[in-house]
Amino acid sequence: MRIHICAVGRLRSGEEKALIDDYLTRFDRTGRALGLGPARVIEVEDKKNAGMAAEAALLRKALPKGAMLCTLDERGKLLTSPEFSQKLAGWRDGGRQDLAFVIGGADGIDPSLRAEADFSISFGKMVWPHMMVRLMLAEQIYRAATIEAGTPYHRS
Repeated sequence: MRIHICAVGRLRSGEEKALIDDYLTRFDRTGRALGLGPARVIEVEDKKNAGMAAEAALLRKALPKGAMLCTLDERGKLLTSPEFSQKLAGWRDGGRQDLAFVIGGADGIDPSLRAEADFSISFGKMVWPHMMVRLMLAEQIYRAATIEAGTPYHRS
């Protein structure tokens, strides 16, 4: 199952980008034998003052055809890392070819796009900067693969 992180805004080079790239590279190595991956980041332009509807239109164009849509949203479901791992494995085992995680811009995800989601995940009741959410998601995707693989990376 291919993983797509579709996000509003461009992440410039720096520590966050290096960490995201590292976690996704680790995920690709670990997930390959499990039928997970590869993972890639798809960025859409952050149009200043264009609004969430314009961002949603750009995100829709970036989504792979037929992909399962999972939004990252403060109203989403709170999951433990093992539960997240089980979700990924379940979607893979259910025959999903593509899974797209959608991260909105500074104002969040347009309600119409949120309504189209098959699932929504929250990283807590706090609002996180959308660039940090990319990093946390990349780490959790890698962690999910290590849980599925039975490696000692995850300690509960």
